[in-house]
Amino acid sequence: MPIVTSKKDVQTLPAATGDIWAEFREIERLNLSLTQTYTHTLGKYSRFFIELENRRLLGTSCASCDRVYAPPRPLCPHCLQPTVWIELAGTGVVKTFSVLHFSPGSNADVAALKPPYVFAYILLDGASTLFPHLLRCAPEHVELGMRVRVEFTDQPVEHPIHLMCFVPME
Repeated sequence: MPIVTSKKDVQTLPAATGDIWAEFREIERLNLSLTQTYTHTLGKYSRFFIELENRRLLGTSCASCDRVYAPPRPLCPHCLQPTVWIELAGTGVVKTFSVLHFSPGSNADVAALKPPYVFAYILLDGASTLFPHLLRCAPEHVELGMRVRVEFTDQPVEHPIHLMCFVPME
């Protein structure tokens, strides 16, 4: 249940002589703080996030058209057949990237990133799609075609997608 706190602050603006709106110049301003807790399910993608906690990277494969999706998809968008879970090696190649000089701060994990940082689209070995995610690498060292691998963290995170990132292969 949301917790709502309120502080009432009434302000009155001075009325001008002959002001027909004088009685409507009183303004009530409310300062509200809202706190809400809710439960959200990750639905059909839950296993992907559960396995990140187990330090495994999963994708999905379509038996009908042999496409492999990473990030996973419950249905193949090409032929609309249900997919099955597969484990991926966690290695791949940078296909494109951006250097971000500003953090949107969308959650605590993102707010903690010190700009500039790299957001890359990785073609994982064996996958048919690009995986967009953080690449922990100095921006001046990133290049197209660079080999990368998944690295997992044991640190607490706000969202399970941040249990992983990509790093250059050494």
